[in-house]
Amino acid sequence: MSNIADLIEAYILRQLAAQQDGKVELRRTDIADEISCAPSQISYVLSTRFTQDKGFVVESRRGLGGFIRIVQVPTRNMVYQDMLDKIDKDTELPMVQSMVHYLLQHQMITNREAALVMQVVVSVFESPTCTDEERVHLLKSMLLTLENFS
Repeated sequence: MSNIADLIEAYILRQLAAQQDGKVELRRTDIADEISCAPSQISYVLSTRFTQDKGFVVESRRGLGGFIRIVQVPTRNMVYQDMLDKIDKDTELPMVQSMVHYLLQHQMITNREAALVMQVVVSVFESPTCTDEERVHLLKSMLLTLENFS
């Protein structure tokens, strides 16, 4: 027999699966009534199984009229967003090359895309006329384009 945490997780995942947009808004009391558990057990499951590194964003408001809003974020988007956040004027060539290798290793881009991106990245970093702001803009634009077309 499954433990309570597994039942709570399965219930929430079923509710998420029923939604087209990957978002669900629930009430702790409804879940607790459905599964016959304490609200603190629901909080435990949310904090351990519905984390950002597992592809979820959880917003919770307690009290009268409280809710739990769970949004399933595609993992790919999180990877690209993390990379975009790391690119600034101090970002160096090896870091960007490492990002491209990561995308290739995790099959988020093709060999051809990686080769093209690497060529542009090296050219931008070696360019004597490209300013820091232009480099940052170009690198972020390339990542956004890859994200949007993947």
